[in-house]
Amino acid sequence: MIFNMTFVRPANFYLSGFSNIPHTNFYYVFLCFVYIVTVLGNVFLLFVISLVKSLHTPKYMIVFHLALTDLCGSTSLIPKVLDTFLFDRRYIVYEACLSYMFFVFLFGSLQSWTLAIMAYDRLIAIYVPLRYHSIVTKKSIAAILLFSWVFLLSLITCLVDLIDRLSFCGSLVVQSFYCDHGPIYRLACNDATLNSIMANVTIIVVICIPVILIAITYVCISIALSRIASKEERLRALKTCTSHLILIAIFYLPLLYTNIAALASYIHPNTRMINSSLTHTLPALLNPIIYSLKTEEVLNAIKKLWKRHHLCNIVSK
Repeated sequence: MIFNMTFVRPANFYLSGFSNIPHTNFYYVFLCFVYIVTVLGNVFLLFVISLVKSLHTPKYMIVFHLALTDLCGSTSLIPKVLDTFLFDRRYIVYEACLSYMFFVFLFGSLQSWTLAIMAYDRLIAIYVPLRYHSIVTKKSIAAILLFSWVFLLSLITCLVDLIDRLSFCGSLVVQSFYCDHGPIYRLACNDATLNSIMANVTIIVVICIPVILIAITYVCISIALSRIASKEERLRALKTCTSHLILIAIFYLPLLYTNIAALASYIHPNTRMINSSLTHTLPALLNPIIYSLKTEEVLNAIKKLWKRHHLCNIVSK
């Protein structure tokens, strides 16, 4: 350890993981399976969007970004979780722990805001369909995505950097399956008020604001749908939103439950960790299946690629 007069920085932390749960290795094997399918699904989706020109649209720029952040988010978390617990390497160097925290929080935040940007895309498509192509352009979506990167990079950098001001002179056991912010700053010996405030700000920015924006978006969409006379047209417009709504439920409900339960009363560490691990992993697995791979545009693009590949094989023979 590095000692100053009143400052102690640990050489490493110890990740406790789940406690008193039998056969947890099966859960980690399940996470391994989730990661493999996540990588295959998202890489395939990125591949299809990149190669098919008909998908080079603002809407699929957002889908591409979601697939990319899903892939990066899962890669920043699951392999390290498997290495930590399946191979019992629970000690993690201080600097590596902060890097671990940074990437998990960054890509999780980007996933959340990408879902909000998708809601904006659906709002314009349904509320003002005639102006959709003039409002939702490649430049405007690129600007929104770039802003989200810059803003969230700044926020998460500040969140993680504030850990450096803390002194750790007691327990170094992190009650989590990864280098989670809350369980780490609560181990500090000195005043962690600023870290607590920053944690609350991050929750508001990453969870509350996107959820509020999405809720407002769907209120506006509901108003727009109520003005459509034809029932068939209403159902067709609503069908374009169902996949997005499923993704929102999968991503936000466990997060909201965990944070509300933690604020309102005591939540068992195992419950919090299970919710957190599923929130960080299942949306990335399901996103390409629910939102993209079953849509007509993507399926047609896959058929085009298959025909092109089949034709190339015939010509080469």
